Amino acid sequence: MGEGDHGSAVRGWLRGIEVFAGPLPEFEPERAPADPVRLFLSWLSDAVADGLRDPHAMTLSTVDEAGDPDARVLILKGVDGAGWQFAGHGFSPKGHQLAVHPRAALTFYWPGHGRQVRLRGPVTPGSAQDNATDFLGRSDSARAESLLARQSQYLADPAERDQALEKALALIRQEPSLVDSGWTLYTLAPTEVEFWQAARSRVHTRLRYERAGDAWERFRLWS
Repeated sequence: MGEGDHGSAVRGWLRGIEVFAGPLPEFEPERAPADPVRLFLSWLSDAVADGLRDPHAMTLSTVDEAGDPDARVLILKGVDGAGWQFAGHGFSPKGHQLAVHPRAALTFYWPGHGRQVRLRGPVTPGSAQDNATDFLGRSDSARAESLLARQSQYLADPAERDQALEKALALIRQEPSLVDSGWTLYTLAPTEVEFWQAARSRVHTRLRYERAGDAWERFRLWS
């Protein structure tokens, strides 16, 4: 099979994978609340109630110093009137990227419901107290890994990592209140939030909230 034939086979295989197979929830934008936080928490609650896997997982998208995009999946830490919270090490790639370009996008996707939520806006780091509270709420192993401050660096020998983790764990057990000064709780304050509800007909329903001062404006979008 030639390279072109193989590519055609892959395209055909992908096209044949069924999407939006199950029953999908209804979405009536005209009944949406004035605040996107309320609608987001409603959709998240639906995902939790229906047992969808990792419902609070999201994709964080940033750009690096050269303007090239980067993305990774994180866990949502909180949502309130200030914005959506996530955490990471200030010395990690995402930490360096946000220090240079303090704007980002978040994407939530619940395939079982055929729903997406997309957000964009500026990102600000938390206070020292907020950062410490989030850090101390993590598991011992997660705090130990953070103390290494080696995220995304080349790993030549897994045994070296394991030994370093053991030392960091021992330190945490000796000093349970120890806080990594580089750990940061970030808040994305969205300027726009889009809710996307899939339909088997592929005529999807989209509603975008756009920040207008202290309030929000709502717009329907073409699918």
